[in-house]
Amino acid sequence: MDNMPEVFNQTLFLKINAQAGTPDWLIGFAIFSAEYLIFFIPLILLLLWFMGGRRERETALFAAISAVTALSLGAACSAVYFHPRPFMTGLGHVWIDHATDSSFPSVHGTLFFSVALALLARRNWISGSVMALLSVLVAWSRIFLGVHFPFDMGGAFVVAATAVTWITLFWSWKGRATLSCFEALSLLIFNTLPAKFYHRLYRRQQH
Repeated sequence: MDNMPEVFNQTLFLKINAQAGTPDWLIGFAIFSAEYLIFFIPLILLLLWFMGGRRERETALFAAISAVTALSLGAACSAVYFHPRPFMTGLGHVWIDHATDSSFPSVHGTLFFSVALALLARRNWISGSVMALLSVLVAWSRIFLGVHFPFDMGGAFVVAATAVTWITLFWSWKGRATLSCFEALSLLIFNTLPAKFYHRLYRRQQH
């Protein structure tokens, strides 16, 4: 009975994991999802910060701090609880190279879920929905390719939700002051750009 959760975890993994004979196009799509969708995160956050008003900047900063908090919490979990990856136990098929470190919770899952939940918590429905879809794709792809168990993604979601809850509480206390500090830092950094770029960014940051 004590091993029932792990048995379920492994059984579900084997149902999702790509088997020999899987079409090349599907493996390629999974690899793209697992390794390259991550670049959408800085793209979305930078667009919110530089192309939107103060509300969008606050949302971008909230999401970024939530992600850092979630990753830190996930790292702490990995430090105290080691769970081998499927290929380390000879289970299933692995389709990409990966270090033999702890699989729980998934770092990719933690990052994607935290940003998605943060954007949705700030009621940025379009960006949040896009990130939620990307999160599901990344979670599926990394199980499909054999480097994570389903429970790794479940743990990542819990860690992400915990971090976003903590940052929501922090934001009600010091959110506006934190935003003002980062806006000032942003202006200081971009003051080094050529004048025409700086003034364009500066005008946008005032609204």
